[in-house]
Amino acid sequence: MPATERLYYTDSHLIEFEARVLDITERVSGWAAVILNRTGFYPTGGGQPSDTGTLNGSRVVECIDDGDRGVLHIVQGTTPAIGAIVKGRIDWARRLDHMQQHTGQHILSQAFVTLFKAPTKSFRVLDQACEIDVDLGNPTSETIERAVELANNVIWEDRPITIRNVTASEAANLPLRKDPAREGELRLIEIEGFDLTPCGGTHAYRTGEVGMIAVRSWERAKGLTRIEFVAGTRALADYRHANKSAREIAALFSTARDDAPLLAGHMIEENKELNRRLRALEEIVAGVEAEKLIANAETSPDGSRVITQVFDGRDAENLKKLAHALIANPKTVVLLGSRHQGTARLVFARSEDAPGDMNALMREACAILDGRGGGKPDMAQGGGKNVDRLNEVLQTTKKTL
Repeated sequence: MPATERLYYTDSHLIEFEARVLDITERVSGWAAVILNRTGFYPTGGGQPSDTGTLNGSRVVECIDDGDRGVLHIVQGTTPAIGAIVKGRIDWARRLDHMQQHTGQHILSQAFVTLFKAPTKSFRVLDQACEIDVDLGNPTSETIERAVELANNVIWEDRPITIRNVTASEAANLPLRKDPAREGELRLIEIEGFDLTPCGGTHAYRTGEVGMIAVRSWERAKGLTRIEFVAGTRALADYRHANKSAREIAALFSTARDDAPLLAGHMIEENKELNRRLRALEEIVAGVEAEKLIANAETSPDGSRVITQVFDGRDAENLKKLAHALIANPKTVVLLGSRHQGTARLVFARSEDAPGDMNALMREACAILDGRGGGKPDMAQGGGKNVDRLNEVLQTTKKTL
């Protein structure tokens, strides 16, 4: 038998108990691992984090299942002596949260099996939510919500949850949701008329304790459907947060909360249309600006020209529009730079009949700017953080040409 009797196996609502200290292993930074003859603390396992609480007032920060040695209680503070009788107290808020999430997972997982014959392959209790990976083909929001609806109906029916201890041979004849992960005597969690599965975690007495289940999101991951959900107090906290965000967004539109999505959709469409008009105007402006730069540019006897210009506040897309307008003219090489959001931006381009490898020139320029860039022989872009050397880079590149 393991050294530690596990009281949570029979009473998940036990929050205070007394026990005798069997062994102590000193750890670094004043922490110690304490083994008791009995414990109400659940150790990390099965996707469920451990309980925390106190032993004789000293903080229990984690509990670890050490197999036949028993449960290690990682204690920060005064360490009890071997043989001493100590009083343990479980952090009830954390225990209740984990019971709600774990019991909620049992219910939700069985709902997917009942409706779609889709078993759960893994389960994790995270800081803010929980995840299950379900073998569900062709998932949709509608199919997932069907499972959530069934799960919540089971919760609101307040069905009793019982614990059964059976042998492996007895378990072989029972309709278990999943195969046991261990041999020997098994601890089964039964939700009346709905679910029967082997599990060593802490669970509610009745399904009503779970409160409700809500799915936050889902995605395809590693060939499975990964579902993020919350239950119980987490579901309430998630609703409060989501409702607060929705009301704040609605206030921006001076409308009711439920009308905000429609207005946001209209605004997005209007913004797309405005962006289309803006791009068209930018091209017109680029054409007019290009004409002025061409008119003021020095032209060599063979008709070729190199145009260099530095701007403030222009992004790479704006520079590219201007570059395209300029190289529409024959025998033209364009070296454009901009100081934008604390970064030097560069765009080099040339017309088809002009000389120069813009990609090679860009790489050399970006090395000076402590950045990176590249492109094709006729057009390249890049930048770097040495904004003070922007003019120097353009003049050096022009001399190279």
